Amino acid sequence: MIKALFPIVLLPLPALAQGWEPRDSDTLFDRASLDTRLRGETITFFDDGESRFFDDGRYTYTYANNGGTGYGYFTVMEDSTICIEFVTGFSRCDLYVTDDQGRLIIITASGDRFPTRP
Repeated sequence: MIKALFPIVLLPLPALAQGWEPRDSDTLFDRASLDTRLRGETITFFDDGESRFFDDGRYTYTYANNGGTGYGYFTVMEDSTICIEFVTGFSRCDLYVTDDQGRLIIITASGDRFPTRP
């Protein structure tokens, strides 16, 4: 049950995205830069979970330790966010920034920050 809820914890609903506040040291992406940075790429979190952004717009999140995979489709937005529509019907958006060390950080609507591995 906890594994099934992880996408909900990691990525917020689009309606909630408007309240995000990046840190002064964060750098936002424009749409083209964020698309170029992630399309066709896989990002790995420090718990070994992986988000994969396929060239054709498909998205997967693979949980660490053989915990399963969530499937969906992503859309890169104008405001440094990516929204994901999961095949289960659930959708959410996250804010993507780089911190002052150049590391990619995903910020949820509740303000949680998830750094990625280089």
